Amino acid sequence: MTMPAGTYYVGDLCYVMHERWNEFCDITIKDRECLNGEFVMKDGTRFATYSTKWGDGSYTDQLGKDYSVDAGLIGCVLIEDLDLEAEGNFVRGGQVVQFDEPFDTWRDDGMIRIGHLSIDTDPSFDDLDEGYADGDDY
Repeated sequence: MTMPAGTYYVGDLCYVMHERWNEFCDITIKDRECLNGEFVMKDGTRFATYSTKWGDGSYTDQLGKDYSVDAGLIGCVLIEDLDLEAEGNFVRGGQVVQFDEPFDTWRDDGMIRIGHLSIDTDPSFDDLDEGYADGDDY
């Protein structure tokens, strides 16, 4: 399934789908397993969601943009399908991105791809804090 062109929230969907979180979980969790891919809610809202390699934290795309994660996932949903006035919803944990053409989404091990974005959720040891890489304890 290809996602249509438009303006999207890209990030942890728990930040923007607060009031629909139960339905989100009903769709994306089966037998205690989190499913990855593109999905459609009862009201027609399309979204994509992919588990991060190492769960919660902060991850960066190839453009240097940060994505905060509190539900162990990164995905995308059209801004027009969100109620940003609803209690608990906010876009500051991710990015608002314009996709001018339909795009694909997928996950390849720890790399989440959403259109032209590549979000690395399995950073190499070299990407970690220098002090840690030098063997210093925290």
